[in-house]
This record gives sequence, C-alpha cells and structure tokens, in this order.
Amino acid sequence: MMRHPEREMKDNETIEAILKQSQVGRMATINQNGYPVIKPVNFLYRDGRVYVHSSLKGEKAEDIRRGPLVCFEVDVPIAFVAAQGTACKANFYYRSVILKGKAALLDDRGKKLEVLQRLMEKYQPEGGFTEIQEEVLARTAIIEISPDEITGKENLG
Repeated sequence: MMRHPEREMKDNETIEAILKQSQVGRMATINQNGYPVIKPVNFLYRDGRVYVHSSLKGEKAEDIRRGPLVCFEVDVPIAFVAAQGTACKANFYYRSVILKGKAALLDDRGKKLEVLQRLMEKYQPEGGFTEIQEEVLARTAIIEISPDEITGKENLG
C-alpha cells in the first residue's frame, strides 16, 4: 500500500506514456551473492512489456537465469522546490512508475530482431543505422519483463 495514496497515479494512459517516452530505466535483480543490484538501462515499452538490451554474458542475464523476479523503474523529474524556512518544506515534483514482474531471455530470433529494430528507432529516430549483423545478434540478449504489478506515483505540487 502506498504511504501517500493521494499521490498514486491512476491514469493508465499517463503511466503508459511515461514508460514509452522515458529514455532511461532502472532494472533491479538479485546478484549471485544475494544482494539487490540496480542498473540503468536502455529499454523499450511495447505491448504491455518492457524489453531491455543486454549481453548474454552480463550480470543482468546471469541474475535472470538464477531467478526471474525483477523490479523496473522510470522517473520524470520535474522541479526541486527550495525550502522557505525549515528544511522540511523543501520538496521535489516528479512522476515515477515502478513495475514488478518476471524477466526472461528471449530465444526467438525474429522477436529479438524486432525489439532491437524498435530500440534503434526509439533512440535514433532519424535513422542512418544498418541492419543488425548475425554475429552481433548471437551475443546479444533481449530481456523481456512481463509485469505482475505496475504502479505510478506523482507529486505535482
């Protein structure tokens, strides 16, 4: 339960827009020593799922092979409001979305290519990039996160 229920973002269209437009997400996994680790990632939100580009040999992929539970977060910082008087009056306006779910490494070559193409279109909309080469595809992981829960929170003043 959210401590400030008045800040809960209930509009699914706004939540989806934030997920589609955010440039950097943060994905949390549990590492081999049992510690939670969080990493900034490039990602794609599409059809209700999050897709993350990774290496097949990286820590993220290894963590997911051990256990599929992940947390994913994006935020939109809006403004810091300086304190007038007591420090407790300082504030920060923002929007954030947290997704809890299960991650899997995609095996389907066609789906991996599609996601990589969409990622390139997101991050380089002007084009100019070439096709993904087979040797690159062979060492690239695409992590698909299927959400069990998505929550949004905002403080807009």
